[in-house]
Amino acid sequence: MLNRRSFLLGSTAMLVTSAATAAPLLQSSPLVTERRQAVQGPGAPIEIVDDIYGTPHIRAQSIPDAFFGQGYVVARDRLFQIDLAHRRELGRLAEVFGPRFTSHDANARLFHYRGDLDAELRRVPPDILACARAYIAGINARIDEVMADPALLPGEYRILKIAPMKWDVRDLVLTREAAAGNADDEIRRAQLAALGLLDLDSVVAPLRPAWTLRVPEGLDVAAVSEADLGVLLLGRLPFEPERPVADPAGSAERGNAGSNAWTVAPARSATGRPILANDPHLGISGFSPRHVAHLSAPGLDVIGGGAPGLPGIMQGHTDRFAFGRTNFHIDQNDLFVLELHPEDPERYSHDGGWKRFEQVVESIPVKGGAAQKITLRYSVQGPVISHNPRRHRATVLGSIMLQPGASGAFAMIAINLAKDWTSLRKAFALHPSPTNFHYADVAGNTGWQVIGFAPVRKQGDGLLPVPGDGRYDWTGMRDFASLPSEYNPAKGWFASANQNNLPANWPRDRIPAFSFRDPYRYDRIAQVLASQTRHSLADSVALQHDTLSTPARLFLEHLPLQPSAAAKPAVDMLRGWDARIAADSGAAALFEMVWRELGTRMLAAIVPKRAKELVTEIAPSVLLDLLAHPDARLGGEPQAARDAMLDAALVAAWAQAQGRLGADPATWRYATLHQVRLRHPLSAIPAIAAAFPPIEGEGSGGDGYTVMARWLGSGPGWSVGGGASYLQVIDVGAWDHSLMLVLPGQSIEPKSPHYRDMYKPWVAGQMQPMPFSRDAVEAKAAGRTILRPS
Repeated sequence: MLNRRSFLLGSTAMLVTSAATAAPLLQSSPLVTERRQAVQGPGAPIEIVDDIYGTPHIRAQSIPDAFFGQGYVVARDRLFQIDLAHRRELGRLAEVFGPRFTSHDANARLFHYRGDLDAELRRVPPDILACARAYIAGINARIDEVMADPALLPGEYRILKIAPMKWDVRDLVLTREAAAGNADDEIRRAQLAALGLLDLDSVVAPLRPAWTLRVPEGLDVAAVSEADLGVLLLGRLPFEPERPVADPAGSAERGNAGSNAWTVAPARSATGRPILANDPHLGISGFSPRHVAHLSAPGLDVIGGGAPGLPGIMQGHTDRFAFGRTNFHIDQNDLFVLELHPEDPERYSHDGGWKRFEQVVESIPVKGGAAQKITLRYSVQGPVISHNPRRHRATVLGSIMLQPGASGAFAMIAINLAKDWTSLRKAFALHPSPTNFHYADVAGNTGWQVIGFAPVRKQGDGLLPVPGDGRYDWTGMRDFASLPSEYNPAKGWFASANQNNLPANWPRDRIPAFSFRDPYRYDRIAQVLASQTRHSLADSVALQHDTLSTPARLFLEHLPLQPSAAAKPAVDMLRGWDARIAADSGAAALFEMVWRELGTRMLAAIVPKRAKELVTEIAPSVLLDLLAHPDARLGGEPQAARDAMLDAALVAAWAQAQGRLGADPATWRYATLHQVRLRHPLSAIPAIAAAFPPIEGEGSGGDGYTVMARWLGSGPGWSVGGGASYLQVIDVGAWDHSLMLVLPGQSIEPKSPHYRDMYKPWVAGQMQPMPFSRDAVEAKAAGRTILRPS
């Protein structure tokens, strides 16, 4: 076990260095304060300049010390966020919250890396590992500081009567990003196949690229059930038993999470320099998933949004190049069904014989009681998520993230240390998660590279569960070198928005996934970029906040020419609408209601009763296709059935709008429905809810299919469930012109001026400056911290 670094708290002094009156937030000439803190760990003093936007600019004399500073400021601004997520990932909730959490701890530990942790660390280049160690040391330094001065402890700790947990660099390779992936999709498809209705899967999840679903040889689809998901069904965290809360680490709805990014070459840019824009889409209901920081030292100068708790910057720019990212799609998980020995359930059939599960016994400490022993099982394919001796059956989740060398914790450091496209390609070898990487440099070059690890299967396509008898096992992994890329494309721009961007001639045997998203956001981005020969920063900002809806535009083409009297008011309102899901649009509110009503009716018509629990939603492309080309799925007279459903949806939506928005349609506004509400993830606990007020009061435009992707949350309501938690528009080379937003602000502490300072700008699409040069930073300085080696 590697020894943790320990830090001694030094004296703290607060000096007011300017007598000027504090300026309003997001204005210049602020009150500048200085604070000095002694810590043990860095090799030399570290200066942290906080600007008026809440961005810490870390100035160090060595690269590892810069990452020390990042760890320190992330813990300063987001300690409870990173601590709770880290404790959950380590499986150490029960030791502070009690026995209700033991099953969640067992689940977390099941997906820990079970190989040699020291060997994993030896895989990491020494300079990158030194930065990771320093980042962890920076977190621990802040923890030491707040533990020595309880007044600095965030309020959650006092309410919950717990303390933050120290970190270890080995945790970065122990905990992985292994998740359920598409396991539930695999189960649904098998169950549909058992009903003879596998074709119905295209209603809920059309395959992109197009593909024919086939049941794997040897799979008994009739035996597949939701129970095969086992521990993946564990559900919410029981902080309040009557009102369990969502996992704070699971901030994205899988059906909507994505991103937009585009890169424009100098030849098509109004600046004569490249422009790179990026807005990652994640859930926004709780803690912000991005924290902005600027790290500088000799040989390093990088700014942008990082993931709290992971070292490095995910989206931003160095002094040489800008970079962004969107989700690519690689199916990195498979569900294996194992046959258990009829007399010994600890053995399973594999390669013509019987293998014994590897068993790992863990001891979970429990607050107020004895530690609980649990037994975790592993097959050759991965962790056993369901073990059912009575049925002689077990299921295993195979995951790329649990393979040797698949820790992504060091990838951002490697990317941040790169100098150009060539050195970046070495960094990509450390990046397992599927990503479209965007690049633009000061020499005017632009590039796109898909990065991530893909499993090599003996056979099969990963779309249904497979027998775990060895025929469908993995034989290795492919990395980014086997995935698409483009450098300085002739058209002068490229974009990604989670669409199928595999080249047309891509080998059929190397398709990495079939889960690419609807192309609506990408198509709109491409339409705009292709039409602009001189794209500007303002154009990128406008495009990030574009609310034109392709589904709405296509829907309007099918409004009835002779609606019923009850449907006519809705038709009249929609017929003159511009198909923009704008905040101040009453027609947009009406459309969203019609769209939901129509989808419900279409789904009821085309899904047989025996499959209704499996096919619970209809893909927008399927709905639009049925609207344009009604077929036998709608009955013997499909066109008449389509017309009747559309009329009924219009009538029902009009009545609903009157009930929700008032009798006078002139007063309707989409923003009245589409509210942006952010609450503490543990707000189910009354004391937390009282101490951490919700951030709310504003409504927004956009939905899941507009470029400004602010989708509806789950459930029957209309509030915003997710969107671009961080936005950037980078003027490559003229860095101080760059713009950004982080929702709702940099801090999760209500007393901080940066708790919600970007909430209203985010709703309104008002981008904020991203100062980078020393002069620009000093002009916006609000506070200064000096970390002195003790």
